[in-house]
Amino acid sequence: MDTEFLKSLFTLDNIMDLIQEYRSFGPLPGIILPMLEAFLPFLPLFLFVMANASAFGLWLGFLYSWLGACVGAMLVFTIFRSYGQRRFLSFLQKHPAVRRLMNWVERHGFGPLFLMLCFPFTPSAVVNIVAGLSKVSIKQYMLAVLAGKMVMIFTISFIGYDLKSLFTQPIRTLVMILLIFLLWLAGKQIERRLTIATEKRE
Repeated sequence: MDTEFLKSLFTLDNIMDLIQEYRSFGPLPGIILPMLEAFLPFLPLFLFVMANASAFGLWLGFLYSWLGACVGAMLVFTIFRSYGQRRFLSFLQKHPAVRRLMNWVERHGFGPLFLMLCFPFTPSAVVNIVAGLSKVSIKQYMLAVLAGKMVMIFTISFIGYDLKSLFTQPIRTLVMILLIFLLWLAGKQIERRLTIATEKRE
């Protein structure tokens, strides 16, 4: 398919029109679009999130986008965790770059996963696949996805809902940065407790 055609198709106005057209289905369009991005990473997640914030309001738009993105991420993770050892997917684990990233994720756990998932232009599909193929625990990954996607999606929702306030109200921007740091800190504490609990069981 032509790249220019795809660019013209995925605009904020077109996505908002799509959401409005299927508004009778309630929040489903707002949840399904971000969920699809986990499987089709060329889809513009940031536009879906901004459209949801404009169509449903800041908080509901954020909630629908966050639910969709988290469900999509966990589905991809589960598929590769369940079938990654099968012959038709085993070639992925043999790739040197994938192997290095898997080892890195296994060694560092929650911290880098959380940070990668906080940024909207991180190839989250790659992160989901690598985490699924690695030995990182499901609890650690769920924690990183829920917290990281929360930060990333709220940031985009906030920007999409009220772009001007980002510059006119710097205190709100500083509060948002502080919240990101506190979420990261809380995630590290929970990860430490999970690690201790796992070591005790073993």
